[in-house]
Formats: sequence, structure tokens, C-alpha cells
Amino acid sequence: MAEILFVTWDGGGNVPPALGVADELMRRGHTVRFAGHRRQRPALEAAGVEVVPTPMARDWSGIEANSALAAVAMFGDRGLGRDVVAALDDRPADAVVVDCLLFGVMDELRKAGRPYIVLEHLYDAYLTGSWMNGPMGLGMRMKRLQPRRALDAAQARLVATLPSLDPSGQRPGLAYIGPVVRFSEPVAADPMVLVSLSTFHFPRMAQCLQTVLDACADLDAHVVVTTGPVVDPAELRAPANAEVHRFVPHAELMPQASLVVGHGGHGTTMQALAHDLPMVLMPMHPLLDQPLVARTVADAGAGRVVGKKASADELRPVIRRLLADGPHRSAAARLGAEIRAMPGAALGADRIDELLTDGGAKSAQRAMKP
Repeated sequence: MAEILFVTWDGGGNVPPALGVADELMRRGHTVRFAGHRRQRPALEAAGVEVVPTPMARDWSGIEANSALAAVAMFGDRGLGRDVVAALDDRPADAVVVDCLLFGVMDELRKAGRPYIVLEHLYDAYLTGSWMNGPMGLGMRMKRLQPRRALDAAQARLVATLPSLDPSGQRPGLAYIGPVVRFSEPVAADPMVLVSLSTFHFPRMAQCLQTVLDACADLDAHVVVTTGPVVDPAELRAPANAEVHRFVPHAELMPQASLVVGHGGHGTTMQALAHDLPMVLMPMHPLLDQPLVARTVADAGAGRVVGKKASADELRPVIRRLLADGPHRSAAARLGAEIRAMPGAALGADRIDELLTDGGAKSAQRAMKP
């Protein structure tokens, strides 16, 4: 059996795909370790993985308000990369799987002659398009990092999304493993709307959640809102048909749901589609992947996109329309069938196993030079 080191960061939807693939690898008998930010240690250990110390990594918290400059510093953090190299020197690994945005880590691994696999937890079209060509990519280049070179140097690029939705889906050199999401069979229930607008810190989150609650106040449906760690449920006024919680596992709620109101976050969107659920999508940040994810779901006929500043009166008819029957439900079911046919955790573990079985990791480690 092999030993595999995952490198992640304290975000939102980026962590579950890594943990999902890691859990499948452990189920197959492999040993898995994680390196990330100090704030992640309790959650990672609770998930059953060993966590290596990262004393040189920058402090970072995904639930705090972080500037673009702080994000550039974190994604380009060579300190975390040096921690990873030190962990490998102390205890070698047969494979290293790096989050697709940690270019500082990739650069340190390259310089140390250590091969790595990249796990893309979003659309590749966004990563190699808007992200690299926008402020984040400029920030990486100002830190003398070369994102495209770093991706090209990877042993493999595992893309944990649906190729039919990702505009890069037909590009060679990408190994699509499918979304890494949990799925449970639907449960017969009265109409229910699940509302979730991210676990990450974005401006005006509480106001947006309140607007959605107001828009749902007279619906003939039960409404469940999960606020995540950023918004205190006590800040919100819930109508009689709604309940508000800081956290309830979406895998428990989605089998009972009829509609999801989300922000276009990749993980929540793919999990909703895996349950054949149409979506009302309200992107929280124009420079992240949320607008692209929302647009592709809407273009596929499985949802509608609404603006962050939409009023309750503007939202109400959209939610009513998507809660009812219609072609949007068939479109969501079609995408759901595609996702269920691509079990991301298993296919990701399969690809890593192939690299190990073929001697890819070990031969690349011998061949790769700083």
C-alpha cells in the first residue's frame, strides 16, 4: 500500500473533494496525510486523517474578511510549500496531491524535484481563464510564480467536475473524475426549499439571506436555511414556514428538498444537481467561479441566475417558478444522472492508483529536477 500526502487550504468547497478522494484511498488501504492551514487541523483530524505540522505557512482563515492581496499571499505562499517539502524529507510519500490554487506549494515542490498531482475542485475553464488572467493570476506573476507552467508540470490534473458543464471539458490533458459529492436516494416529502449561500466570508451575506427568507415567506413550502460559520442565525428574521440553522449536512437535507437557492459555489451546485434539484443561483462575488457555474447551470436549463442585489419582490416569482414542475426539473435530472455516473471519489482514487501502479509517481520523482 502507498502513502499519499494531500495539500489543501482553509476555504469552502475546495476541502470536501480532497477529503472524499482521501477517504476512498484510505478505504483501499492506503495511508493518507494532510497539510494545510493551522485552523484546519481540528476539522481534518475529525475527518480521520493525519495532519502534518505547517509552522512556516501563513496564517489564514476562510471565515474572516480577507483582501485580494491577502488571498494572493496565501495562494502564492512558499512557506506552506517548504513545510510540505520538510514533511516529505521527514517521511517520504508515494504521491503528493496539491490543491489547484496553491501555486507557491507547487513551486517549492518543483524546485525540490518532487512530483505532484493537481486536484482541480472547480471548472478548469475558470482556473485557466478568469483566474489566471485576472487579479489572482497577476498576483502570482508578481510573486514570480508561473501558474500555467506549474499545472503543465503536474503528473496529472484531476478535474472534479462535470465535463459537459465545464467549457474546458473537451480539452486534452485533463482527467475528469466527476464531482466528489455525497448522494442519497430521494425521500418522499412535502415541498422544501434549501437555502445556502456559502461557508466562506462574502460581503452582505446576512442581507442576502434575509432577502431570500422574505421572498419565501408566503410559499406553500417548508424553507430550511443553513448560514454556515459566517452569519449568526440570530441575525435573521425567519417567517413561520422557515427554520434557520448554522449547520445541517446538506447530504441529509437534499434528498428531501425540491429546490436549492445557492450562490453558484461549485460544491453545493454539483451536490444539488446530483440530487436532480433545480437551482436559483445568486453569485456572491463577481471575480470567483460562481457566475460561470451559475451561467452554465442556467444555460443547461436547470436553474435561473439572480443578482445579489435582487429584492424579495424580484426573487419571489423566480423561486415560485423553479419550485413548480417544468422543463427545469428534467434538465436537472439529466445533469444528475451524468454526475451519478461519474463517482468522483472512486474515479479520483482510481487515477492515483494507476499512477502508483504504473510506477508513475516513483519514476517521476527520480526524473524531476529542481
